[in-house]
Amino acid sequence: AEVQRLAVAAFDATSCEGLVRADFFLTEDGTFVINEINTLPGFTPISMYPRMWQESGVSYQELVDRLIQAALTRSTGLR
Repeated sequence: AEVQRLAVAAFDATSCEGLVRADFFLTEDGTFVINEINTLPGFTPISMYPRMWQESGVSYQELVDRLIQAALTRSTGLR
């Protein structure tokens, strides 16, 4: 939950749009430190992004469809 909260905070702080993959380091004292934000995560059926969705019950095909539908319904241009 903490990494998810930090990833959302990093997404918002950098004015990201769409989807990203936020990578973190875990320090010896248990603190999470953001390493990088990847603007387009790996996106093959064996990449971690679709595999994480698969674990939550969303198939690769459904994920692609959801992303396309989201893209078609959002306004164009920058925020």
